[in-house]
Amino acid sequence: MDSHYHPNKIEQAAQEYWEKNKCFKALEDPAREKFYCLSMFPYPSGKLHMGHVRNYTIGDVIARFQRMQGKNVLQPMGWDAFGLPAENAAMKNKVAPAQWTYDNIAYMKKQLRSLGLAIDWTRELATCQPDYYKWNQWLFLRMLEKGIAYKKTGSVNWDPVDQTVLANEQVIDGRGWRTGAVVEKREIPMYYLAITQYAEELLGDLDQLTDWPERVRVMQANWIGKSVGVRFAFRVNSVARSALGSPPSPSGRGNEGEGGGDEALLWVFTTRADTIMGVTFCAVAAEHPLATHAARNNPKLAAFIDECKRGSVMEADIATLEKKGMATGLSVTHPLTGEPIPVWVGNYVLMGYGEGAVMAVPAHDERDFHFAKQYGLPIRQVIAPRSEVVAWEYPEVSTGQIVHRELRDAHTGEELREVATFDLKQWRNWYDTKNGVCVNSDRYDGMSYEVAVDAIAADLKAKGFGDKQVMWRLRDWGISRQRYWGCPIPIIHCAACGDVPVPDKDLPVVLPEDCVPDGSGNPLKKRADFVNCTCPKCGKDAERETDTMDTFVDSSWYYARFASGRSDHAMVDAETNYWMPVDQYIGGIEHAILHLLYARFFHKLMRDEGLADTDEPFTRLLSQGMVLAETFFRVHVDGRKDYFFPTEVAIERDSKGRTVAATLKADGQPVTVGGIETMSKSKNNGVDPTDLIAQYGADTARLFMMFAAPPEQTLEWSDAGVEGAFRFIKRLWELGNKVEYQSPLYPDAAARRRLVEGFAWQSLSPDQRKLRGDIHALLEQANRDFDKYQFNTVVAACMKMVNSLGQLPVLEDAHPQVPGNSAILFEAVDILVRLLSPVVPHIAHGVWQKVGLGSSVAVIDAPWPQPDARALVRDVIEMVVQVNGKLRARTQVPASASHEEVQTIALADENVTRHIEGKTIKKIIVVPGKLVNIVVVDA
Repeated sequence: MDSHYHPNKIEQAAQEYWEKNKCFKALEDPAREKFYCLSMFPYPSGKLHMGHVRNYTIGDVIARFQRMQGKNVLQPMGWDAFGLPAENAAMKNKVAPAQWTYDNIAYMKKQLRSLGLAIDWTRELATCQPDYYKWNQWLFLRMLEKGIAYKKTGSVNWDPVDQTVLANEQVIDGRGWRTGAVVEKREIPMYYLAITQYAEELLGDLDQLTDWPERVRVMQANWIGKSVGVRFAFRVNSVARSALGSPPSPSGRGNEGEGGGDEALLWVFTTRADTIMGVTFCAVAAEHPLATHAARNNPKLAAFIDECKRGSVMEADIATLEKKGMATGLSVTHPLTGEPIPVWVGNYVLMGYGEGAVMAVPAHDERDFHFAKQYGLPIRQVIAPRSEVVAWEYPEVSTGQIVHRELRDAHTGEELREVATFDLKQWRNWYDTKNGVCVNSDRYDGMSYEVAVDAIAADLKAKGFGDKQVMWRLRDWGISRQRYWGCPIPIIHCAACGDVPVPDKDLPVVLPEDCVPDGSGNPLKKRADFVNCTCPKCGKDAERETDTMDTFVDSSWYYARFASGRSDHAMVDAETNYWMPVDQYIGGIEHAILHLLYARFFHKLMRDEGLADTDEPFTRLLSQGMVLAETFFRVHVDGRKDYFFPTEVAIERDSKGRTVAATLKADGQPVTVGGIETMSKSKNNGVDPTDLIAQYGADTARLFMMFAAPPEQTLEWSDAGVEGAFRFIKRLWELGNKVEYQSPLYPDAAARRRLVEGFAWQSLSPDQRKLRGDIHALLEQANRDFDKYQFNTVVAACMKMVNSLGQLPVLEDAHPQVPGNSAILFEAVDILVRLLSPVVPHIAHGVWQKVGLGSSVAVIDAPWPQPDARALVRDVIEMVVQVNGKLRARTQVPASASHEEVQTIALADENVTRHIEGKTIKKIIVVPGKLVNIVVVDA
C-alpha cells in the first residue's frame, strides 16, 4: 500500500474494479432473498447538492449492508425529467428543454458515479424518454376505459399576456410570475383521475405500513380526510330560484327527490350537524352560481368576485389569508327553523372543495367567528360544556379569554349567579373533542353530540333536505397541464367523433424535442406536425390534444419500471413481481403527501390491471432530514439581501467553535451572520459536492454525512467535521499500512487468515482478552445499530475500535513478534474494514485488497462480520465507583465477583478512600456489572 492516503487514486481503482466486474448488476434469482433499495430519483436541475449526497449515501449504505447479509440487492437510478423548470430554463437560455435536460443528466450522472454508489446503471431511465412515457399513455387509456380517467371543466390560473396556465406557485400577489399580468381564473376542460374511488382503500391500507414514520401516515390520513357527517340543503329564496331554475349541487349531485322536487337548493356538508341551530349566515365561493347571479346587477360585488378569482386555490394559502367577504343580498331558508339566512361571498370558500358553500356557525368556528366579528353578523351559542355556560361576551380584542357573563345549568336553566372566565384553548378542546351538549337549540337542547347528530339527520331526511353521508377531503386528481415539456395525453379531437383515444398500436405519442418555449402559450399548439392528424375512427382530419400530463404521473410508477426487465411490449413484466415491493424507500418529508399518495394509487391501479401482485409499493420508508449550513448576508437600503458563499467570508469563532462574527474577504467589512438554514442556491450556503470530492474524496463526504447526525434528523454542515472525517480515514489507511508492512511473519492474506482461524484465543493474557472483548462488543453494538439505521453510532464504534487497537504494541523489527497481538490486530482490522465498507466503500476496498483475511477478491463479496460469543464473555469488567452519587473512580473487578468482593475492591481504590476518609459509610449500593455507589455522612 502507498504510505500516504490518495483518495482520488484509491477511489478510481475501486470504481474501475466494480465497473469491470459488473458488481452491482441485479439479476433475478428466486433462490436468494431479494432486497430492493430505492432512493427517490432526482430532478435533473443541473448539479447535485448536499441534500442529494446525503439521500443517496443513506440508500447506498443500506444497499451495501444488505448485500453483505447475503441478499440479492437491487439499487437503481433514473431521472424525473419532465417539468416546468426545464421550460423556464429554456426561455432563459433560449435552448430546447430536451437539450437542457439531457445535458444536466449527463453532468449529474457523472457526479453520482463519483460517489461510488452501488447502482445498477443498466436500469437507468429518464421519464422524458418515449420508451418510458409510452406506458403513461397506455395506462391512461386503460383508466379511460374503466371510467377512472375522465374529462370535465376545471378552474385554472390564466395569464392573459403569456396566454398560458400558471401553477399556483407561479401566481405572486395575484399576478403572473413572469409578465406581472393580473391572473384570471378560467374554467377549461381538463382530464382527471378518479383517485377518490380508491379513497377508502388508500386510507385503510395505511394500517399495513407499520414501517413508515408515524407522522407520514398521519399526514396521508389527514390529506385523504375521511369525514362522517351530514349533507343537507338550504332552500334558495324565490328571487334567486326564479333566476337560477333548479341548479344541481356543485358536487354534481342532482336535487330530484330532495326538498320538494324542483326547488333550488344550496347544499353544504358538515361534520358538526349538532351546531345547525347556530347558523347565522352562509358563505359561497366566488364561482358559485348564487354568487354569479347576485353579481349581475351589483358592480361592487362583481369586482369583489373578480378579486377572489385571482387568489390562490391552495388550501395552505387559504388558511393564512385575510378572510374577506361581501353580502350578496340573497338569502336562503334554514331547513329546520324556516329562518332566513343571509348569503355572503367569502374568499376563504373554494369551489373545488365540498359543495362550494359552507354553513357558518361563528360561535363555534374560529374562522366564522372572526368573519362575523368583522362584518357585524350575529353570533349564537348552541353548544356548551355540560352543566355550564349558555352565553358569553366576546372580547373586542384578542385576549385569549372568553368572558362569561352568565352561567346557567344547561339542563335545568337554573342560574348559578357567578361570573367566570374560560380560556379559549380549553373551550376549543372540549368543543373539538365533541364534549358538551346542545343549548339554545329547541328540541335538541341537552343532547350530546352523537344523539343530536342522529336526531338532526333524521329530521332533515324526513323533510327531504339531507341525510348522513361520508365525505372525503381528497379530490380527484387533475392531470392536465397546459404546458409543453411533459407526457402528451393520448387523445385525438375529431369534429365528427369527439374525443377519440389513440390506439395502442400508435403509442407512444411522441413529444417533439426541438421546441423552444417563448412564454406565449404552449408551443405544441403551433406545431402543425404534432397537432394535425387523422381520426382513428372515421379517418377525417383531426387534432391531437396539446395538454400534457402532470409530472407526478411520471414519478408514480417508476419504481416498478426499474424492477422490470424493460420489455418493449409491456409496461412491466414478470421480473417486477420478484423485486416488488420496494423494501426500503428513501426520500424527503416534502414528498410525504402527494408523491407517496399518487404512487400508492398507481400501484393499486396496476394491481387491478394485473401488473402487480401486492397492495402497497413501499414496505419501509425513511424520510431523511435536511442539510443545514450557515448563511452570511448584507441588507440593502431597499430591504434586499445579498447572500455570500462561505468561501467569500472570513469567520471568527469562539473557543467552542461557534461563529461570533464574519467579514467579507473582498473588502474586510462586516457581514451579518444569518444563522443555520437549509442549504439552498438562493442563500449561497450550499457546498458543491464536486469541489468537496476533489479535495477530500467521496469517502470523506460519505463518512461525514453518516457520522454527523442520524438519517432522520437535520444535519448541520461543519467544515471542521469534514476535516475530522478526513483525518479518521487517513488513520484507517495508516492502520492498513501497519498490518501490511509491519507483519513480516504474516506477509499475505492467507497467512494472516491461518493465524486468526487457528489461534487459541484462550491463551490470551487478561489484557489481550479484554481488548478482543472490547472489539467484539463494539461489533455487537454496531450490528444492532445498523439494523436501526443509526449509522452515526456505527461510525463512532469503528472510531473506538481504531483507538482500542492503538493499545497494541507497535509491531516493528525492534519488538518481538507476539502472536496474540498479531491475531487480535488482524481479526480486528478484518472486522473494521467490513463494518465500514458500506459507509466508505473505496478505502475499504483498497485496504481489504491488501490486508483483508477473506478469500473473496472484494470486500463487497465478503460476509458480514459477527461477534464471537466467547469473546463477549468477560473475565474482568469495568465498574464505576461513586461517592454520594459523584463519580470518583473506575475500577476493574472479576466478572464472577460477589457483591462483597466488589465492595471490597471499590473501597480499596485510592481515590475513593480519599473521599470517604473521616466519614461514616451509611450504605453501599451495587448495580451488578455497572456501578457502586457509596453513601457516606459526616462522622
